Amino acid sequence: MSKLAKARKVTSDYVTQPVVKFLARTPLTPNAVTWLGFCVTAGAAALIVTENLFAAGFVVLVAGFFDMLDGALARVTNRVSRFGGVLDSTLDRLSEAILLLSLLVVFIRGEQFAESLLVGAALAGSLMVSYMRAKIEALGIECRAGLFTRAERVIILALGLLLSQFDYALLIALAIITFFSFFTVGQRLLYAWRQTRN
Repeated sequence: MSKLAKARKVTSDYVTQPVVKFLARTPLTPNAVTWLGFCVTAGAAALIVTENLFAAGFVVLVAGFFDMLDGALARVTNRVSRFGGVLDSTLDRLSEAILLLSLLVVFIRGEQFAESLLVGAALAGSLMVSYMRAKIEALGIECRAGLFTRAERVIILALGLLLSQFDYALLIALAIITFFSFFTVGQRLLYAWRQTRN
């Protein structure tokens, strides 16, 4: 595991540990937490479509927190399952898609063509980052490589929404997501080449 991946794990464990200890004493399952996080994300998307962008930024952060909880809860309660991993990954991809598509609705409604293209590029880059990891790990190779994972994308998008009252803040956030997502795709492609060239 890379130093960056270790840092992400330590940070995630530190942030989630108190809540996970509480949830472990309840009947709530890891899969239920996964679904709850997805529902919160859907609420954020609804706020975006109605152009309540500042509120949506907070809700996106809450949804991101739920995304950290499900896996941690599964490990603490010894309820890690292959289906749980598939469900988590699937809803993570859908969560990113509905958030970015809700922004696309806003931009199309405002006849903002360039902004709409940027959202499309951000969506493609985000999905490719996750696809690369899945494809590499399907070969039996652990893949923690890459600078810009889902956690970073969620934080940057949330900041863009929270600061959307300032000119170009949201566009800058989308540009950052797009650039670093494709940069991470390149990193993972290089990692895959190094791991499979022998």
